[in-house]
Amino acid sequence: MAEHNKLGKKGENLAAEYLMLKEYEILERNYRYQKAEIDIIAKRGNLLIAAEVKTRSTPEFGNPQDFVKPKQIKQLVKAMNHFVEEKELDVDVRFDIIGIVKNKAGTRIEHIQDAFLYF
Repeated sequence: MAEHNKLGKKGENLAAEYLMLKEYEILERNYRYQKAEIDIIAKRGNLLIAAEVKTRSTPEFGNPQDFVKPKQIKQLVKAMNHFVEEKELDVDVRFDIIGIVKNKAGTRIEHIQDAFLYF
């Protein structure tokens, strides 16, 4: 596995652990629909969260969350709509970004709630 893929997987694991510590229930990881992949689908009460995880080894070129592009957002919304319909859920949905910087100096996790709204 390429080094950047290992870092990404570590970041997703850290994000899932972080959410569980905050009392979210992890329902799915790496949920795929068409060209989209939702890194983590979690639930807390009657709120369903689609979390996009961005992990970097340095913030030198920008914060991890700055790398979520409009095309990806549209795909995430479409995938989440499919998930809700497929499971016949009656819940509110929120889209979050979990930005992680992990390197020898330590780990920083930033959880941005309501990172983007429906288009």
